Amino acid sequence: MAVVAPSAAHAQSTTPTTQRITVDSAGTGRTFDGVGAISGGGGTSRLLVDYPEPQRSQILDYLFKPGYGASLQILKVEIGADTNSSNGAEPSHMRTATKVDCDRGYEWWLMEQAHKRNPQIRFYGLEWGVPGWFDGGFWSDDNVGYLTRWLGCAKQHGLSVDYLGGWNEKGWDAAWYGKLKKGLVQSGYGKVKVVAADNAGWQVATDMKNDPAFDAATDVVGIHYPCSAVHCSSSQDALDLDKPLFASESGWNNYLTGAPRLAAEMNHEYVDSRITAFINWPAAYAWYPTVQMQGSGLLRANEPWNGHYELGPTLWTIAQTAQFTHPGWRYVDSASGYLDGGGTYVTLRSPGGKPAYTTVFETTGATAPQSVSVTPAGKLPRGALRRWSTTLGSTDSADWFVRGADVGSDATGAHRVTLEPGTVTTLTTMPGGKSRAVSRAPATRTMALPYRDSFDAYRTGTTPRYLSDMEGAFEAASCASGAQAAGGTRGTGKCLQQVITVQPNKWSRVPSPLTLVGDSQWSDYTVSAKTRIDQTGTASLLGRVVNQLNLVGTGKVNVWEGYYLKLSDTGAWSLEVIQPDKTARVLAHGTLPGAGADTWHRLSLGFSGDTITARIDRTTLAQVTDSTYDHGQVGLALDSYTTSQFDDLTVTANRGGTGTAAR
Repeated sequence: MAVVAPSAAHAQSTTPTTQRITVDSAGTGRTFDGVGAISGGGGTSRLLVDYPEPQRSQILDYLFKPGYGASLQILKVEIGADTNSSNGAEPSHMRTATKVDCDRGYEWWLMEQAHKRNPQIRFYGLEWGVPGWFDGGFWSDDNVGYLTRWLGCAKQHGLSVDYLGGWNEKGWDAAWYGKLKKGLVQSGYGKVKVVAADNAGWQVATDMKNDPAFDAATDVVGIHYPCSAVHCSSSQDALDLDKPLFASESGWNNYLTGAPRLAAEMNHEYVDSRITAFINWPAAYAWYPTVQMQGSGLLRANEPWNGHYELGPTLWTIAQTAQFTHPGWRYVDSASGYLDGGGTYVTLRSPGGKPAYTTVFETTGATAPQSVSVTPAGKLPRGALRRWSTTLGSTDSADWFVRGADVGSDATGAHRVTLEPGTVTTLTTMPGGKSRAVSRAPATRTMALPYRDSFDAYRTGTTPRYLSDMEGAFEAASCASGAQAAGGTRGTGKCLQQVITVQPNKWSRVPSPLTLVGDSQWSDYTVSAKTRIDQTGTASLLGRVVNQLNLVGTGKVNVWEGYYLKLSDTGAWSLEVIQPDKTARVLAHGTLPGAGADTWHRLSLGFSGDTITARIDRTTLAQVTDSTYDHGQVGLALDSYTTSQFDDLTVTANRGGTGTAAR
């Protein structure tokens, strides 16, 4: 027996073997339905519409323009109901049973912008809450009519909706899906595919298997968050239905740090579960940082006052698949699976015409470099493959979506590459590109003070710039007359009116109407606003609002940490702080003589270090010392669904300070 020298033995043991993958043009697999993202879950895109140009168009290009950025192939949007659905409330197109308004909100605008950039994009509508006027609640005939009218609004905007779901994460009613399918056909929308049931877990597929009518009424099985960090669940019942399987909400990753998990999920969903569409929540982090789930999305765009936005590796992780595939392609099961050295790979091919294919590798489970080769067979092209890669854990844009040297073939026709750990790599016959506009955005900057809005410049029924409703709907409306308090002034011209008078069928637990505005870094300032309480209830002026306390699962309502100056129709007032432990502490209280409903008053909260001053009209009610919060944005709130109004919202920096805290 020959003796092998130690150095040679070591070389043999560390030389990596090459995992060989053959891609056959006749290879079979499920049909690819696309990569997408969600504008919904309440106000997730709210601040995007208020961005200045050219930054707004740049952001939209990064999301939707093919061959440019994420190149999203599906846009899922919320069908609003004026109620909180996680990160805010989106407007309803029908606030009564008889009147339809197809221009409320920003989702139509966003859909139009997406379609303008990609006419082939697929649209998907889903409800979180519904209006309170429905007879029978969510699973009602009224809701079927509500949805068909929403589709009519889409048609008015020149948009065609491809998919329609039921109730986000609130279970399902099999019989109602039958009514929905029938209603769609009768209304001329029979081509719209029905998705059930936008909930976690695969039980809905088992219910379809056991209920032929339910099965017949649905076209797609859509589930939420099917994956752990390393594996995605599957269901034989779902596979046996022979319907498309969607991760109809997945992701929920930070735009800067979530790329490793995102890359793993996108591949594992097909390899583990045969899921054919990945829809990320959300499309963009375009809400105030005082609202929960901060940082989620494919990019950050929540400083519309200066146009600052930021990209991250999650956007380019999406691009590694979406730029080099199209819905209607087919997965090649024999060329999709697990990497020997850790990670996964999926291969997709064009269905006909000019042959093309793409293989996407992710190595989040790897600890060392590994060698793979890809060999085309059948009618697939034999030329060099384009190579793109993203270092998933890097925050340096130079490591995102990097075009490498083309990968030629060896004498056997194989294209061999070495995959580094913690990367996503695409080998493809398709062209793609990365815009060089990554650094074009202005620098981050705190919103300048003073901030003022008289609400006079807005069309009646519209949401004023920068206001983000958390519950209810605050819109421009003609000011009501009302009495004038001593030392106060009436609202004039246009005012901000809360217009929802019937409590919606809620998805979340935000108790009553509330809207937020401004920069969370504001520190020493005075905020004031005129208010008129309609008939009964309490109006509140909020300051130094820092964070939403998410109380899901506790049986308690969602609240915002900060200071509240409250005035009721009885004249009772209080200055309170909502503390990080979720309790309210009264700092001062009393009764204001002469106050009442249908009377205009000016509420004011001043902050200077630990000193907080509360005023109504010309009366200083209290000056207290409290150090719970030293910065935060402002807000307006009501304790019930009334048409109370606000006017002349003003925030000014206090003397001797800039009004801002250091970022």
